[in-house]
Amino acid sequence: MSTPENGPDLDQVVWQAWKAMELPEGYRAEIIEGAVEVSPTGRLSHARIVNRLRDALARYLGEGEYAAYQDTNVVFRRKVWIPDVLVAPEDLDPYADDDELGVDAAAVRLVVEVASRGKRDQDRDHVRKRREYARAGVPVYVLIDDYHDQGAVTLFIGPQPGKADWEDVHRVPYGTDVTLPKGPAKGFVIGEAITGPKRG
Repeated sequence: MSTPENGPDLDQVVWQAWKAMELPEGYRAEIIEGAVEVSPTGRLSHARIVNRLRDALARYLGEGEYAAYQDTNVVFRRKVWIPDVLVAPEDLDPYADDDELGVDAAAVRLVVEVASRGKRDQDRDHVRKRREYARAGVPVYVLIDDYHDQGAVTLFIGPQPGKADWEDVHRVPYGTDVTLPKGPAKGFVIGEAITGPKRG
């Protein structure tokens, strides 16, 4: 990547711009594949799934060393994502930055996104964030999509950072339980109690 002589690189410029943003209530900003993306917070149906998932994960993890977090900045090489839910250590340290604006992606064991309606939102979770979480080596990514084929859950495991892809991808319709195969939430089931019932 070319940069002005003795000047900051583009990632640094985007990072500084993101840090300086002041958004109106109800919006959030992420740095995804080198660009700042601003999006509104989710609809009520989105919030219900996220809340059920976070509450169920918190109960499952109990008082152990891992916890479920919601709407937390995850930072990786000056990229910033805000997963709907993530699992990381209870005594999580802030990202190594003076402003403590997030957590280091290396500490995150699981990310979950609940997709929103609309092509741009679908592309963000199905394509761009899928690649970003793989690049960061997040061990497990779960995508809950209320709008795809009348509801589907996709489980991504085995990140391949160099390829920005995953070794194993399993997609099932609502009404089929998905059991997390590894990590601190191993054995946790994502089923109808979280997604709602099978449709169609």
